Amino acid sequence: MSDSPTQSQGVPSPDGHSHVIETEYEIGQDNIDGTVGPLGFDIHNPVFMVSGITIVAFVFYTLALPEQAGEAFSWLFSAVTKSFDWFFLGAANIFVLFCLMLIVTPLGNVRLGGADATPDFSYLGWFAMLFAAGMGIGLMFYGVSEPMAHFSTAMGGTTVENGVRTDWAPLGGAEGNQAEAVRLGMATTIFHWALHPWAIYAVVALSLALFSYNKGLPLSIRSAFYPIFGERVWGWVGHVIDTLAVFATLFGLATSLGLGATQANAGLEELFGIPASGTMEVVLISGITAIALISVLRGLEGGVKVLSEINMGLALLLLLFVLFAGPTIAVLTGFASNLVAYVEYLPALSNPFGREDVNFSQGWTSFYWAWWISWSPFVGMFIARVSRGRTVREFVTCVLLIPSLVCVLWMSVFGGVAIQQVLVEGYTAAQDAALELQLFKMLDPMPMASITSFIGIVLVIVFFVTSSDSGSLVIDTITAGGKTDGPVPQRVFWCVFEGAVAIVLLLSAGGLKSLQSMVISTGLPFTVVLLVMCYAIYRGLMQERSHLKKAAKV
Repeated sequence: MSDSPTQSQGVPSPDGHSHVIETEYEIGQDNIDGTVGPLGFDIHNPVFMVSGITIVAFVFYTLALPEQAGEAFSWLFSAVTKSFDWFFLGAANIFVLFCLMLIVTPLGNVRLGGADATPDFSYLGWFAMLFAAGMGIGLMFYGVSEPMAHFSTAMGGTTVENGVRTDWAPLGGAEGNQAEAVRLGMATTIFHWALHPWAIYAVVALSLALFSYNKGLPLSIRSAFYPIFGERVWGWVGHVIDTLAVFATLFGLATSLGLGATQANAGLEELFGIPASGTMEVVLISGITAIALISVLRGLEGGVKVLSEINMGLALLLLLFVLFAGPTIAVLTGFASNLVAYVEYLPALSNPFGREDVNFSQGWTSFYWAWWISWSPFVGMFIARVSRGRTVREFVTCVLLIPSLVCVLWMSVFGGVAIQQVLVEGYTAAQDAALELQLFKMLDPMPMASITSFIGIVLVIVFFVTSSDSGSLVIDTITAGGKTDGPVPQRVFWCVFEGAVAIVLLLSAGGLKSLQSMVISTGLPFTVVLLVMCYAIYRGLMQERSHLKKAAKV
């Protein structure tokens, strides 16, 4: 692709219309390179060493002491969500407001890569890659189950024991009011999948793109902090930032891989009668990781880009099928009313203080925001890699608003059809099924259920592969000090350990709860990193604007 590294910096050189940061640091100067037998390596010291050794030790600890590890993870999840739910909610609100500000102010005129830069990918290819990387498995897993869960709990209303609410209904629920329960359930789902998560991704992606393509710094998380720390960012401060990014990315990916394996396992049992078991989940994760390795070897253009476009096409076909095979008019009408309900309930749902619906705000929203934040280094760096040549306004609009609308449509179609099946047809199989089975149970009464369920399994698997491949690329870039062309064996190493972490957490230490615990724990410190990143972006864009004005006068 056209953003291949230059020899001096490892990133595309900005044109003359950008305010390049002068630094004595050269990419790779702290790296250790060499060969072990036929395998080459080029790794950043100490980021690779600390993160790699820690992850390997974590895998062995979890395997050796699974019960102890499971108890520790459970305590961690409870402690962080209860103590810091206000922090996650407040920070996510700041990210949304910051992105909207960039769209409507003159700062949005700055072009990533300089005034003369042109996009490397078409809109279709660009959008397919950022969408597959950003949501993927989550949409398949939660597309039916989350709207159904919030609708059901809202209908159930509130229960109080010893002065504390014990129900899982969002806000005050909508006991006995079907129409309002549908509105509240869909508004809540959209809240978790629209503006807030994409604003989190946009902040990280924009910071990386700006400081790499416009400022001439390495494509690494630490580069965004140069306006604050100066040359010290190449020392221990930057090492800590990049190491946190590696941990957040790896555990965020492991959670998604665990969800994907669980759902694919359930789908295979439903469709082909293959028994769902821990052994089968290990086989799935191992097999799909092997496929991801092939994609790694094919590179960005031949691997992730091709798979992302295939996935987008299959997802569109499945979406259109469910829309037209289901109650089409009701679903389309619901799309508009769901957006209205989202706007109506948004202030209450995003309120970080004085919440009575603690099970919902801590168990759902806090976990989601931590999950998105832990994914943000991975998704952000990947989006940055493919977004050179876009203006900040174009970039933020496309990354924030367009995917949000697609997520609203997806949830309205899949969740709306499942809820209509309950309310109109009296079909409750999807509502009664386990989370990982609800998609397939929703498809059961529709025409060609076997075919559509098979497509659903394929989508989960391909999303799985693109996430693993993209994540390996990003973690390797961070642990190679910003180099985007490190030896392939390094990406293979991270690809293998993503699968290994997912397996040991899924099977040895409490299942998905342990995966969620690690996401929460790594998401918390990285939230602080993102908040500081907003200030750094503002400083960087102001410098760009000032430089452009001076260039125009000359």
